[in-house]
Amino acid sequence: GQRLVQMAENPTLTLAILKPDALRNNVTDSIIEVIKASGFRIVDQTRVHVSRDRWHLFYKEFERTEGFDAVLDFMASGAVLLLVLSKVNAVEDMLQIAGPPDSNVAREESPNSIRALYGVDSLYNVMDCSSSVPAARREINFFFPNKIVDPLPTEEETQTYLATHVNEVLADALTALCKAKPEDPVKWLGAWLLENNPNQPRIEQEIIE
Repeated sequence: GQRLVQMAENPTLTLAILKPDALRNNVTDSIIEVIKASGFRIVDQTRVHVSRDRWHLFYKEFERTEGFDAVLDFMASGAVLLLVLSKVNAVEDMLQIAGPPDSNVAREESPNSIRALYGVDSLYNVMDCSSSVPAARREINFFFPNKIVDPLPTEEETQTYLATHVNEVLADALTALCKAKPEDPVKWLGAWLLENNPNQPRIEQEIIE
């Protein structure tokens, strides 16, 4: 039980983007203070001016939404500060302290949030952050391709992986083991799993006619 608790408490990563308005208004230090005070550790950061085309790739899933062009124009209008942040439950906690995307709504619903304190509206809202664990992995990889982003999978992801990749093969292996009744069951099972690994690349011999 204690080991499972320790696994559950491993920190995960999320991405925060401090937008051009945050840099222009010189509030990045204040925002970072709020982030650190909330228990986040900055794992990596970089200040960069990203092209409009690259923002289009990054926000591609939203390209059919109203105001998409205005978002691209704004994000490409100046430098941003990219922060890779680490904390237990990083994605949800960051969304919480960022507040609702529209700063006007944030001031009503979450007055102490970053967007409420430093943003103006839904466009000039000083920051973006990852909306889910898979999104965090994808977004960190987009800007930091050499960083290993491998938080522990959720229980649901683990069960799905086992059901898809492990259970059937293991059942076949144990059935074969019972039939074979080898002298060294562990060694035999290891050899069987290596031989019958479904993920093992197969090299087909080329037929020359």
